[in-house]
Amino acid sequence: MNVTIDRMECVSCGACWNTCPALFEQNPCDSLSQIAEAFRFSGDRAEGVIPEDLVLCAREVVNLCPVAIIALLYDEPGKM
Repeated sequence: MNVTIDRMECVSCGACWNTCPALFEQNPCDSLSQIAEAFRFSGDRAEGVIPEDLVLCAREVVNLCPVAIIALLYDEPGKM
């Protein structure tokens, strides 16, 4: 499973990185959410591959994001 973040619409509420800190983190430069480096697709801060053990956590984040900018995808990242 894959994940994307529309970083330009992020409001830096912290719901994602507080709920699923292994997968999401706050960028120290712009304060926006990003995918943790270990899970990024081709180094892209906004696209990642979710390991099986973090799928439930990622689903919870999708439901908690107040601006609905996080999406889970079942196809290959980079092909949106």
